Amino acid sequence: MLTIILVVIVLVVLYAIWSYNRLITMKNRAAEAWADIDVQLKRRYDLIPNLVNTVKGYAAHESQAFENVTKARAAAIGAQTLGEKSQAENALAGTLKSLFAVAEAYPDLKANQNFLKLQSDLTDTEDKIQAARRFYNANVRDYNTSLQVFPGSLIAGTFHFTAMEFFGLEAADAARNPVQVQF
Repeated sequence: MLTIILVVIVLVVLYAIWSYNRLITMKNRAAEAWADIDVQLKRRYDLIPNLVNTVKGYAAHESQAFENVTKARAAAIGAQTLGEKSQAENALAGTLKSLFAVAEAYPDLKANQNFLKLQSDLTDTEDKIQAARRFYNANVRDYNTSLQVFPGSLIAGTFHFTAMEFFGLEAADAARNPVQVQF
């Protein structure tokens, strides 16, 4: 009888260790996925000043659009929480759309090789951001599910694991569309 009790205790302890390690692994994967998003957002932030300067050379009188993009970029860089970051990224995407709308009115700009390269790089970056966002959200979903299902929820509660936030888009239709940089 004592052997059975010891075997059950050992199995429970082994399960608790396995569950704890699994939760840590999932949490770290989600953090790594966030780092991938952060890298792509930084790349986007680095492209924006070059893009603004290129457009500014052709459309200097469109200062409001340039100012809006610059403010939105600064807000996105300065966002601290995931919710703030998501909101700031949506605002930045909207201002980039307005910048490209300005560029539509300038045929010489649309033929400029530097502008075309920046346009291509930004399109590539936007695609990578979307892929990184999906990867991050999938990792967060798996992690959060592990926190909620029984008996993993017992381990999660015991060790104070908390759910992670998804990195999503606002409900507005305009925010759901990617930044269009194609002419």
